[in-house]
Amino acid sequence: MAALILVIVAAVAALAFAAFNFSGVKKMEEGTDTMAEIAAAIRVGANAFITYEYKIIAIVVAVIAVLLIFMSWQSAICFVIGVLMSAAAGWIGMKIATYANVRVSNKARETKNIGETLKVAFRGGSVMGLCVGGFALLGLFIVYMVFGVGMGLMSVSAITNGAIFTQCLSCYALGCSIVAMFNRVGGGIYTKAADMGADLVGKTEAHIPEDDPRNPATIADNVGDNVGDVAGLGSDLLESYVGAISSGIILASHLFLASLAGSGKISEELLEKMFYYPLVFAACGLLACIIGIASVLFKKGSDNPHKDLNFATMVSAALTILCGFGATYLLFGDDSLSEAIAEAGFNVGFLSPWIAASIGVVSGVVIGMIAEYYTSYDYKPTQLIAHASKEGAALTITQGLAVGMKSCMAPLILLGVATYSSYAVAGMFGISMAAIGMLSFVSTTVSVDTYGPISDNAGGIAEMSELEPAVREITDKLDSVGNTTAAIGKGFAIGSASLAALSLMVSYLYSFNEPGTPLNLNFTDPLILSGAMVGAALPYLFSGMLIEAVAKAARKMVEEVRRQFKEIPGILEGKAKPDYKTCIEISSQGALKEMRFPAILSIIFPLIAGFLFGPLFVGGVLIGATLSAIMLAIFTGNAGGAWDNGKKYIESGAIEGQKKGSPAHDAAVVGDTVGDPLKDTVGPSLDILIKIMSTVSLVAVAMFNRYNLLDLILGMMK
Repeated sequence: MAALILVIVAAVAALAFAAFNFSGVKKMEEGTDTMAEIAAAIRVGANAFITYEYKIIAIVVAVIAVLLIFMSWQSAICFVIGVLMSAAAGWIGMKIATYANVRVSNKARETKNIGETLKVAFRGGSVMGLCVGGFALLGLFIVYMVFGVGMGLMSVSAITNGAIFTQCLSCYALGCSIVAMFNRVGGGIYTKAADMGADLVGKTEAHIPEDDPRNPATIADNVGDNVGDVAGLGSDLLESYVGAISSGIILASHLFLASLAGSGKISEELLEKMFYYPLVFAACGLLACIIGIASVLFKKGSDNPHKDLNFATMVSAALTILCGFGATYLLFGDDSLSEAIAEAGFNVGFLSPWIAASIGVVSGVVIGMIAEYYTSYDYKPTQLIAHASKEGAALTITQGLAVGMKSCMAPLILLGVATYSSYAVAGMFGISMAAIGMLSFVSTTVSVDTYGPISDNAGGIAEMSELEPAVREITDKLDSVGNTTAAIGKGFAIGSASLAALSLMVSYLYSFNEPGTPLNLNFTDPLILSGAMVGAALPYLFSGMLIEAVAKAARKMVEEVRRQFKEIPGILEGKAKPDYKTCIEISSQGALKEMRFPAILSIIFPLIAGFLFGPLFVGGVLIGATLSAIMLAIFTGNAGGAWDNGKKYIESGAIEGQKKGSPAHDAAVVGDTVGDPLKDTVGPSLDILIKIMSTVSLVAVAMFNRYNLLDLILGMMK
């Protein structure tokens, strides 16, 4: 119970700090009437889209909840709790982003101080970050208290008899996954349709600046930043966070059953501590994040935003490791557990799970650094793309593809090393702890990432409000840093998703064999090999559907912007106001229409595969899809980020003789436009794909074992 007290204290503290920051940002002045009017339009558009999207999610949730009742009513309730926690985090994060953007612009207008302006943007971003950690742990606390401690489903006798507590955790994670998929897919299609429409006509045809108020798509573009890059990101990493924690607990129960089956000595006391340890370590990380975020918000602002944001991340990561050490000692440091700890596969004594988690923490930081190297214009890869633009759009795209492809190797090597070393230290439980470690300081990571779209919106409002150039210089610098933090966040999301999916997959392999006996996926088995090949192709099908969806919506946006430039006299001269509302409606309708099939595909594909060909085939599908999706997500995320910052490198004046409106800049804009759906729609959505497939498979694995067409046919043939 003491462990659960720490969890609820961390969750409440995070949510209280989020409420404090939300209130503090909202109390700030919005600025001029024009600024307030533009911000209100963005807010209305974002609210309308997410309301419609949540109505669609509610229908899907209702259907799934009814189906889960046939498994157990507890599973259905836990599923709904997961939905509510994830939806609440996404909604609140989106709301604060639409309040913070204009206040960032106004702070820059009032103070002309980049350090003070940074604090406003980061304070707004911290609400999303703290809500991710706070709501995730609050939901897990409820599941533990009601369905674990309260109903006795965590008892050893219940676990031995195949009790449903682990199924409750899986369904809680599934609820988080459903919201994440729709937020990422729907928000990604929305934001990139608007962004591409604005760029293709505004920048390359009319040669007007980004976020120019004469561009009819510019409000829709700013709305998209909030629904895709804020609500989508928060739901995505909340899902990874919950999935990693749940997989650690599920694995603990399977390791205990394996020990019993082999007459082992994993004691009941150790099992109970392993049940609580993932939650405790996550709570330590959340408390560390509160300190890390506060260390930036309550100190004097500097002129180096990147340094301040990195400082918050490093403080959070370091404190997570230190606090985690103390928690590990208190839980596992008792000498009486030494024999059971050895039986559990903890090869470095009681410190084994802490070492595995620390490996995850360090890996998360390093993956962020790798993503920064390949996407920041301070480094050679992005600079090469910018210089290639002098020769035209074809070479811009070619060089960007090369950067994206080359960027896959280093993160995959790091993930391979992290996976193997955490396994060597603490077995399968170590892999899940590495995933938890990487995600333990997620609140700071999300805060830093959310700062980016808030700063981007602030720059747009400054441009549309025609504020003085000094204001735009500040918002541009914040936006440039935000592009890098966004790329780091995407790299972190991909890395954490891969470890979380791997942990869920391991839980799946344990879940349909004899108690405690994992399935050994033998790739000489044609059924498993066939599943892996189909699984490897699935991310490409999924990605193609998303790109096509963005293209369809963007095409309509381009046609509308061109129509307005042609049919509304005086727009380009600034004498007539564009019709922003129609462009918002086009993005909303396009996203809501096109997101349904890709999102539902990720849910039903493992179910169809399991009921047709059984659990072995699904195991192959999960392996193939995970490996394929990780590399494709890294490639698309880094290539898109590098194209974006290559354009900004030219805009900064770093290449002599090249500036906005030059042929090189036009080519860079084309590259950026090609990269937009890759980095902001495809890459992030692939993270969700592999996690939701693993979660759905884990929930349904018992049914795959009992009911599948292949076994029925083979039985009839015999």
